[in-house]
Amino acid sequence: MDGHILVLYYSRDGATAGMARQVARGVEEAGMAALVRTVPPVSPTCEAVAPPVPEAGPPYATHEELAGCAGLALGSPTRFGNMAAPLKHFLDGTGDLWASGALAGKPAAVFTSTASLHGGQESTLLSMMLPLLHHGMLIVGLPYTEPALSATTSGGTPYGASHVAGSDGRRPLTEEERLLCRALGRRLAEVASRLAG
Repeated sequence: MDGHILVLYYSRDGATAGMARQVARGVEEAGMAALVRTVPPVSPTCEAVAPPVPEAGPPYATHEELAGCAGLALGSPTRFGNMAAPLKHFLDGTGDLWASGALAGKPAAVFTSTASLHGGQESTLLSMMLPLLHHGMLIVGLPYTEPALSATTSGGTPYGASHVAGSDGRRPLTEEERLLCRALGRRLAEVASRLAG
């Protein structure tokens, strides 16, 4: 296995992107490299094609980067209690990796942002785990030994990091949300290091 953790996310308004940066920071605090990648948007217009390189932000993920990672942190905003279509579309195209078992035995973690406190954070995190389990990945969550998990009055779940972004998607991460994102990244990197050793 390569020595990097792939932090793969989709973000429309920037809230999930902010979480991804904090997760990556936690990965690096644990002594591993974080490779931050995104996925292109999907369009109801059949002729629409995203440029091969995004105009801003990290590059689009490739199957090779996913196959070569030591662990995966997967992030998405909530869409009706589920992951956003662009991330689901990317995962739906990973049948080749499933067939070869490329991700089996690697650790994975999930994170999400919602407009409201009860906007489907936990159902989104749980639904994001399903394709990862089909790939044979080992799910890493957030234990209550993380003090911020008991202290938070905003985002944060044992299933993964979460953030309440507000109806406009612009509310900044709270201190507890930042701590939990970093804790998730650290925990994922520590598990990946142990599995590799």
